Amino acid sequence: MTASARIAALYRHPVKGLTPEALGRTQLDTDAAFPGDRLYAVEIGPSGFDPDAPAHISKMRFAVLARIPALARVISRWDAATGDLTVEAPGAARLNVRLGDPDGDRALEAWLAAVLGEAATAPLKVLDGRGHRFMDDPKGAVSILNLVSLRDLSERVGRPLDPLRFRANIHVEGWAPWIENDVAGRVLRVGGTVLQAIKPIRRCVAVDVDPGTGERDADLVSDLMRLYGHAFCGLYLSVQTTGEIAVDDPVEWME
Repeated sequence: MTASARIAALYRHPVKGLTPEALGRTQLDTDAAFPGDRLYAVEIGPSGFDPDAPAHISKMRFAVLARIPALARVISRWDAATGDLTVEAPGAARLNVRLGDPDGDRALEAWLAAVLGEAATAPLKVLDGRGHRFMDDPKGAVSILNLVSLRDLSERVGRPLDPLRFRANIHVEGWAPWIENDVAGRVLRVGGTVLQAIKPIRRCVAVDVDPGTGERDADLVSDLMRLYGHAFCGLYLSVQTTGEIAVDDPVEWME
């Protein structure tokens, strides 16, 4: 694991289930989640989430690709400085709202309900985590996708796979394929910070959705099991030291 590697891309997902947003650089803080990631979620019917006593909730209680593939057709952009969210979708007028503002949240709920139609099987409600992050896994503070592993999977299934299917924060280029499955507990330096590997990411049917079309056009969980004997693709990590990371920064194992 001494081969050189680098950050190929950085992404945040301000609203769970909506558009990944590319970053050039960001700061990671000790024991904190990736900045601007999964700050908000949209529940479908009562989810049981209590902002005064936040706890992990199953993703299937929210508007996510695993439940509503057509959600990928919604293009969103979030302004971290103002809290404004802009959304657009085919056949719908562009909407700009301020997340966390009651009027803005209600407008977004109504807009999404109209766009999603019958796929929204219960009333929608925008949830503000107030510091809680709506992660798929409570240990998923930061996620990495090994692009070499993804290319290996793409070659074996006989088609190119968009890395955005996997909704990771950090894309890494230069690792050997699938080493991320055997590094739990190891420490690595990423740019100006230090991360510790927690566990590989077990994938669900969300990765079967083409992020460009909103169509479920693959069966990648089954492919992973058939080809490799596991359903992993990616790695969860925790932040050990505060520091800045940027695209093209080196990624180096420290032990």
